[in-house]
Amino acid sequence: MKAKINNKVLLTGGSGMVGRNIRSHPKSKYWEIFSPTSKELNLANYGNVVRYINRIKPDIIIHAAGRVGGINANLSNPVDFLVENLDMGRNIILAARESGVKKLLNLGSSCMYPRNAKNPLSEEMILQGELEPTNEGYAIAKIMAARLCEYINHENSNLQYKTIVPCNVYGKYDKFDLERSHLVPAIINKLTKAIHEELKEVEIWGNGEARREFMYASDLADAIYYALDRFDKMPQVLNIGVGEDHTINEYYSVVAKVIGYKGDFKHNLEKPVGMLQKLLDVEKQTNWGWQPKTTLYDGILETYSYYISLDANEHYF
Repeated sequence: MKAKINNKVLLTGGSGMVGRNIRSHPKSKYWEIFSPTSKELNLANYGNVVRYINRIKPDIIIHAAGRVGGINANLSNPVDFLVENLDMGRNIILAARESGVKKLLNLGSSCMYPRNAKNPLSEEMILQGELEPTNEGYAIAKIMAARLCEYINHENSNLQYKTIVPCNVYGKYDKFDLERSHLVPAIINKLTKAIHEELKEVEIWGNGEARREFMYASDLADAIYYALDRFDKMPQVLNIGVGEDHTINEYYSVVAKVIGYKGDFKHNLEKPVGMLQKLLDVEKQTNWGWQPKTTLYDGILETYSYYISLDANEHYF
């Protein structure tokens, strides 16, 4: 039986990790999804964005595009992380307004929260303190996009432009090279390499006691489809998370258990670690009616299975 198509969706960032999880999710069959490449839709060119939107006439836009990376990448390229994400967010949101698109779902980031804010981080804490320096440029761009959506909705209530703020995500289609990867895929890469090279110990940046909240990317995709079906009831800004965090050391321990690494760990206290804790307040998410389904162990197991299925030259060792 052919699936009933709900509405037409324009998805930016469809080739990225989050975008690919959205496109491969079982619920994708109920939506007509347009996911242009960067050559087909240059988000840095406002006129190009307006023309594309006017041509396909989407019912809703999901803005998942962005330049992303870990601490190394953010520290090395702060200008690019600020300007590229700023341009992409501004152009897609303003072009949507100019073209009369009534619904837009903008993906924010937990780095939008102040570095010294009390955890768990509630949506009202955005812009209530100094940002974490290791990813400040990216955070500023994400805050701008979220505020722009809010301003547009305030000026015209018929335009529902809203933002979800996911916790850190990992999963299939992630980046595993150490220059661009976030924590979980980086650990998978490092420990697999350690096994391959028969290393007896692996380095952890800092003392390993910083805490992070990670969600399996397929669960985030599920939350996005839940939002598409219940957009009117979704808050203007909404955290999407698992409601619990773990130390960096604990993530290394779980990955080691999944992939069979038996060696030791050493801590490099001279390396940056970012915020000491980043745990989202999920009270609004719970009241909204959605919860993630994948455990940390199962998510890492699925991610590792994807990683070892890649070509050898994508393993970075």
